[in-house]
Amino acid sequence: MRGKRGERERLLDILEAVDAIRTHVTSRHGLDDPVAAAAATHWIEIIGEAVNGLSSGVRDHHPDVAWQDAIRMRNRLVHGYFDIDLDLLWDTIERDVPMLAGQILSILDTLSD
Repeated sequence: MRGKRGERERLLDILEAVDAIRTHVTSRHGLDDPVAAAAATHWIEIIGEAVNGLSSGVRDHHPDVAWQDAIRMRNRLVHGYFDIDLDLLWDTIERDVPMLAGQILSILDTLSD
């Protein structure tokens, strides 16, 4: 059984999901492919789940990050899987994911090993 994931591992999980999105979903048109849309959805879910697993200390120390938005998006995708708005998904990928990646990198720079 794997051990509990620490803050650093969860932050790195977010960056891995961001990298996968950036690599495999390069345009709104690409989300018309159901496999690409499912993959993008999964990676956004991973981001939200990793955020949800972060301690309140990390989240409270970085109030400029839209933590709750990431968690809400994850919940919406998981529980509303039958009605995903691909335009909203693309807006999230295009606007929110790059900003989150920069914020996560900054947070990683401040964490002690």
